[in-house]
Amino acid sequence: MSTYHPFNNEEAIAYVKEIPNFFSQESNLVCREIGDGNLNLVFHISDQDTAKSIIVKQALPYAKVVGESWPLSLDRARIEREALQIQHQLSHGHVPIVYAYDEELALTVMEDLSDHVIMRQGLLNGEQYPLFAEHIGEFLANTLFYTSDLALNPVDKKEQSKKFINPDLCKITEDLIFEDPYHISDNNNYPVTIEDEAQSLRDNLDLHLEVALLREKFLTQSQALLHGDLHTGSIFVTQTSTKVIDPEFAYYGPMGFDIGAVIANLILNYVAQPGWNDSELAVQEKEAQLLLTVGNVWNKFESSFRALWNKDVQDLMARTPGYQDLYIARVLQDTVGFAGCKIIRRIVGLAHVADIDTIVSEELKETAQRKALAIGKQLILNHRHISSIEELLRIVQDTNPTSRQGATT
Repeated sequence: MSTYHPFNNEEAIAYVKEIPNFFSQESNLVCREIGDGNLNLVFHISDQDTAKSIIVKQALPYAKVVGESWPLSLDRARIEREALQIQHQLSHGHVPIVYAYDEELALTVMEDLSDHVIMRQGLLNGEQYPLFAEHIGEFLANTLFYTSDLALNPVDKKEQSKKFINPDLCKITEDLIFEDPYHISDNNNYPVTIEDEAQSLRDNLDLHLEVALLREKFLTQSQALLHGDLHTGSIFVTQTSTKVIDPEFAYYGPMGFDIGAVIANLILNYVAQPGWNDSELAVQEKEAQLLLTVGNVWNKFESSFRALWNKDVQDLMARTPGYQDLYIARVLQDTVGFAGCKIIRRIVGLAHVADIDTIVSEELKETAQRKALAIGKQLILNHRHISSIEELLRIVQDTNPTSRQGATT
């Protein structure tokens, strides 16, 4: 049996040569470690003669962003691999293929997506992805519906839930998203220029109440198997393809958390647009396109989810007239609230987004940060009263950044 140790390039090459029907022992392979995330090693291996390629991802027993002082369970590699396999089965075409895995070594070998780009970078480059909303809406509908009690026998659902108890990574989410931004914490990370906003987050007890209710759902509501960290940095895209990667935060939780994460990252790109475009017209065009995408993501999810429900629901009581409407209304409210939480943590919390952090102008960067926080707060404070995606879009459009004195401009 293999003994766990972090791979080097030569070991990664030797490992993939043993995978049946992919490379041969004579293949002229080259390997480079390309992991730029916080938790893992990622090796890209290609045959110099044929250009055939593959990815090896290996979990580290600690958070790479911090070091060995932040230990993590290697079982997350199994969780990620099993989530990938389930999501690939349920949403074929939107998840990379898993070719091999080794639980002892905490590694997964999967399809190389080098012909795609990370969506966050693509958006920063000014690209548009006309099929993204349709693809991600389908992915969300299929993966969330078919792993829920709506589609699974309750016994099967509970048995599957046991496989995705993910305490280490859930604890990261619980702390970084639902606690740290609202208190003094060593994990928080923001410039002194927005200290007044950070203080406002800590002082706003009405906001704390809504975050506490959302945190309770994250802790207790096991609606479906979530990706758990579904942002534009964990989605690869082309003009015609969308691939979801990195579900190592997967666990059974509230559906709106995944949907809200996608929407939050589109909104973060939206508030950053003045920092990336020289003309007001270009800013307006990009903002309009992003808002359209946000609306289309929800609408595609909802229409697909309702269609799956009407076709394949197994829970007899879920066929009760009116139940579907109430269920989806609650998912929308959760989506809005979780989107707000995700936005706020990306401004004052440990991990930010390049959409805002790489804006050259410090003034425009601060404006984007303040606008993001203002939108995030409004989404959280109003989430329990939202009844349509149009209401979310109006909040995004109508909310202005605060001044340094905290007054609305």
